[in-house]
Amino acid sequence: MSHVMNTYKRLPVAFERGAGCWVWDTSGKRYLDGLAGIAVCGVGHSHPKLVRAISEQAGKLIHCSNLYQIDLQEKLADRMAQISGLQEIFFCNSGCEANEAAIKLARLYGHGLGVEVPAIIVMEKAFHGRTIATLSATGSRKVQAGFEPLVPGFVRVPFDDLQAVKRVGENNRSVVAVLVELIQGEGGINICSANYLQGLRDICNAHGWLLMLDEVQSGTGRTGKWFAFQQSGVTPDVMTLAKGLASGVPIGACLAAGKAVGVFKPGNHGSTFGGNPLACAAALATLSIIEEEGLMANAIAIGNLIREDLRAQLAGVSGVRQIRGQGLMIGIELDSTCDELVKQALAAGLLINVTDGNVVRLLPPLTMSRDEAQTLVSLLAPLIRDFLARPRSTEPVATGA
Repeated sequence: MSHVMNTYKRLPVAFERGAGCWVWDTSGKRYLDGLAGIAVCGVGHSHPKLVRAISEQAGKLIHCSNLYQIDLQEKLADRMAQISGLQEIFFCNSGCEANEAAIKLARLYGHGLGVEVPAIIVMEKAFHGRTIATLSATGSRKVQAGFEPLVPGFVRVPFDDLQAVKRVGENNRSVVAVLVELIQGEGGINICSANYLQGLRDICNAHGWLLMLDEVQSGTGRTGKWFAFQQSGVTPDVMTLAKGLASGVPIGACLAAGKAVGVFKPGNHGSTFGGNPLACAAALATLSIIEEEGLMANAIAIGNLIREDLRAQLAGVSGVRQIRGQGLMIGIELDSTCDELVKQALAAGLLINVTDGNVVRLLPPLTMSRDEAQTLVSLLAPLIRDFLARPRSTEPVATGA
């Protein structure tokens, strides 16, 4: 009997080591990692520069309370401000904590404007975390079920629908911010249209709202830019990060610009572990590796290669709705639930994920080579073809946003 609390439906495998885009289980079997710890291990497993940075810092100072100045935290904040164009950074430990900080910041901002009950516009099929506030902001009843009463103060609209946001602005004077993922990861790799972010920026400017972007999954080079918002040239007021920021050492960040700068004052928010020396050393090394090794350009090239090869190998296959993505965020939407593909891929030596029930999600390390990408497709495409060729449930699956 395991004494670990039963909160995960784990696969029957345990990994003991990794190198680059590969991991080995406890029996010695090798697997190609097409998931990177759910967009965490962007620079691959056991990158020598990352290992060295973590090891050296662990030998100096692992943790120092935020009651004191932390030199590495200052350096990381400066670096993140430089690459993002945002001015202030609060460090925490995870994506949901970063989003909690954003929600608190928006409410404090609203109260500063005299709004007694501030509200935040959020999207259908969004995922912002599993704390009580972030699951309330999340657009998934599966995540929320059983945890009611949910936190009030969120107004939900369809993703990628500017008119819906405008209608809320016309009828709800309590709104103070919009919180959105430009690419919905858990929601099925749903990508917003080209004019969506600019449209949101214009609406927020018109109403004095904060534009807040959840880039927990899409940030840190995964889409081919440091952050997905940089594909459009529109700057948010708030951005949240985590996952790939420190390659597996827990860290999250809430960044602020424009109207959001200066909202938090001493005592408004805090974290025991957030931005400690070990996490900041890992994050600084991660950012350095991504830049020095050209991993953002590689994300674009390898992402394009994977999507093109999948389209070629799955062309004409009934049941494949769409192959979409940006950089190394890739989704293959099928016409029926396909969770069984995860175990089939595992048996074939490939790590994948299924999200939103019917979307195969790929989030490989940004270090993936052309040969590894071709191996990924050669393993995955036959599994999808065989799955779709077999009799399946006729229960309809809603088309992704």
